[in-house]
Amino acid sequence: MNCYVTKNNLNQKTEEWLKRISPFNIHKLTLNKAKSALLVVDMQNFFLDPDSPTFTCGGLAIIDNIKSLIQMYRESNLPVIFTRHVHDREGIDAGIMKWWWEGMCIENTPESEIIEEIAPLPNEKVILKHRYSAFYNTDLEVYLRGLKIEDLVITGIMTNMCCESTARDAYYRDYRVFFLADATGSVNEEMHFASLLNLSFGFAYVTRTIEIIETFQT
Repeated sequence: MNCYVTKNNLNQKTEEWLKRISPFNIHKLTLNKAKSALLVVDMQNFFLDPDSPTFTCGGLAIIDNIKSLIQMYRESNLPVIFTRHVHDREGIDAGIMKWWWEGMCIENTPESEIIEEIAPLPNEKVILKHRYSAFYNTDLEVYLRGLKIEDLVITGIMTNMCCESTARDAYYRDYRVFFLADATGSVNEEMHFASLLNLSFGFAYVTRTIEIIETFQT
């Protein structure tokens, strides 16, 4: 099955998405890089392996953009925060998700690890979460407050699940959210675009990787 987006057409698709949401994406923000953090959501083998029941094809197209952002943040000595969605082998922490989804990402398995191309450094924060939002029952907010972060750049997968849930929770906590249309991915275009539309309307400034990178170059 063909994916809705590839590395080759990502820029073209992003232009189309941003044009379509432009009537609602009116809260343009300028990144305060010194008070920003990069959040990389669930870029794990479990979701990026084509043989996985939860394969998220859109995630493959965005790896290079995420790599560029990670490099930029690391070179600027600014925080890169990763999340991993994992569950206990017995499903003790799974709740309703245990029967909602086919298969679970089990903690301490190779499938649960972040893909090698963007593996966290030893000193980088990795949030283990058991629900869609990276804020739910984790120490993410405490960590961000300690760093005095105001702007949160959100990347990763799935656009319409964990990325969107995290963006909404960040907005509720008064973080300025930069949601990257070309550095988030889902299983199909309808779901990806729906999130971009909804988030631009009420929760985030939807933009692209190059705009964030250019902020660091000025």
